[in-house]
Amino acid sequence: MKVAVLGAGAIGAYVGAALSRAGAEVHLIARKAHLEALRRDGVRVLSPRGDFTAHPHATDDPNEVGPVDYVFLGLKANSYASSGPLLNPLLHDTTAVIAAQNGIPWWYFHKLSGPYENYRIQTVDPDGAVTKTLTMERAIGCVVYAATEIEAPGVIRHLEGTRFSIGEPDQTRSQRCLDFSAAMVAGGLKCPVETDLRNDIWVKLMGNIAFNPISALTRSTMAQICRNRDTRELVTTMMRETVDVAERVGSSPSISIERRLAGAERTGDHKTSTLQDLEKGKPLELDVILAAVVELADLTGAEVPTLRAVNAVAGLLNERVQAGDLVPTPA
Repeated sequence: MKVAVLGAGAIGAYVGAALSRAGAEVHLIARKAHLEALRRDGVRVLSPRGDFTAHPHATDDPNEVGPVDYVFLGLKANSYASSGPLLNPLLHDTTAVIAAQNGIPWWYFHKLSGPYENYRIQTVDPDGAVTKTLTMERAIGCVVYAATEIEAPGVIRHLEGTRFSIGEPDQTRSQRCLDFSAAMVAGGLKCPVETDLRNDIWVKLMGNIAFNPISALTRSTMAQICRNRDTRELVTTMMRETVDVAERVGSSPSISIERRLAGAERTGDHKTSTLQDLEKGKPLELDVILAAVVELADLTGAEVPTLRAVNAVAGLLNERVQAGDLVPTPA
């Protein structure tokens, strides 16, 4: 099995190291100091489950790699539409693209029976720009339940979780999913093949939709947000509105709000990916996490006043980040 990890950051390098340990031919595509460290020292994973080092090939040029069986996409969803020049050299006729993204994926309504079948979510796939780059036929969904950070170039700190749920948009149990799952399991990760991955998407999104924007707006960790009475209530309200939208498009997240809150609180003083991006002055990945759900509320007639309010202020924050008005927090 030949796998390219496009966007070998905290999650991508962790997955690449695990697959390499399992014996897959892995190619990490990274940049700058992180790439230099990967080339020199390999991927060093520091984990409560045991530290290890893997030495997959690392490059910044996909043309060095050529076509692969799977592309594990570790990029932020807001860069999918522009990823063609990096992605195209990695593709052959049957290459599968495993998109490990937060939020609502561009393929969400693809072959989903019901009133919204094949509806294109504009905030996720504006004018079909993502679909042009990442065709529906290649897409395998992936919901990440692992928390990792880049502690230093080439060094990945694994905090918790090893589950990467995957699934086909058409809800089948395909051979390509089963083969990739087997490789992930051989590398020490959990990788269930779900016929209803959309349920997992909403379970994960219940946390992301609240904690990611609030963490950026308040510069607070997940535990800090949970311990504050007012922000905990805000999170609860946002989760409640999110579940309503999920049910209107045919999903019923298989977890209670209190249990989802408790799980987030157990994560501790962990900075969300959105807060980490804010501190680095990077664009915030909020379209697929928050704005998309507001769009689905418009589509289905759901009342989501709290989601709308948070989306408005978080959107302004993101505009200021992209305009360069905010100075990144020193490391």
